[in-house]
Amino acid sequence: MSTVNWKPFVFGGLASVTAECGTFPIDLTKTRLQVQGQVGDSKYREIRYRGMLHAMVRICREEGLRTLYSGIAPAMLRQASYGTIKIGTYQSLKRLLVDRPEDETLLTNVACGIVSGVVSSSIANPTDVLKIRMQAQGSVIQGSMMGNFISIYQQEGTRGLWKGVSLTAQRAAIVVGVELPVYDITKKHLILSGHMGDTVYTHFLSSFVCGLAGALASNPVDVVRTRMMNQRGGALYQGTLDCLLQTWRSEGFMALYKGFFPNWLRLGPWNIIFFLTYEQLKKLDG
Repeated sequence: MSTVNWKPFVFGGLASVTAECGTFPIDLTKTRLQVQGQVGDSKYREIRYRGMLHAMVRICREEGLRTLYSGIAPAMLRQASYGTIKIGTYQSLKRLLVDRPEDETLLTNVACGIVSGVVSSSIANPTDVLKIRMQAQGSVIQGSMMGNFISIYQQEGTRGLWKGVSLTAQRAAIVVGVELPVYDITKKHLILSGHMGDTVYTHFLSSFVCGLAGALASNPVDVVRTRMMNQRGGALYQGTLDCLLQTWRSEGFMALYKGFFPNWLRLGPWNIIFFLTYEQLKKLDG
């Protein structure tokens, strides 16, 4: 068994921040699509956006181009913490269980992905709450990132900063438990097939596949998580299951896949940028 290597933590954090910057407007659009149409919330009852492109155009026209980057500061902070811990923990756990990458199995990678997803998302939850609040309200929200942190803490306490943490951990367990193992296994099989070496094309194809798999697995949890985190004061939803059932009953099953296209459009490019950056950083290190 090898000792813990600090490099995956650093490379994971740098690659995560790079990917977040490149895909943030898509993430904001996804959040706006997911919070609209809530029957029990007058503020978000109206269906304002017909789809991703319509939402993006309307947000730019009514609120300005800068609104597409509402919440970028906590998002960057989140990736600097979440991305660093996620990748570092995942790679470290794999090396603790298996000495050589060639000996890794799908079950081992899934287990490591689930654990690293839960740990990293739980620690970074306050930044996630703030990011979603700023994305949902756009130009309406006033003040700096720290000012809004303090506002949430004063009005809702510590529980407000960790609102939806169990759901965030569940989503992270699903996303990380699917994406990272799918990337590793796809990359491994492409290289072993002899048709593709350990090249940028292999990294691109593997990251594309893992982005699609992650979006399909995580979207229902993502919708529920977004709505849970965005509510304040008198709770509209009593818990994760209540939110899921209310959404299903009042808006139909496909409401759980609201924002799927922008979710995939974000996860796809996000994973491509992330893994290409991560692999290049590994190569630069030698």
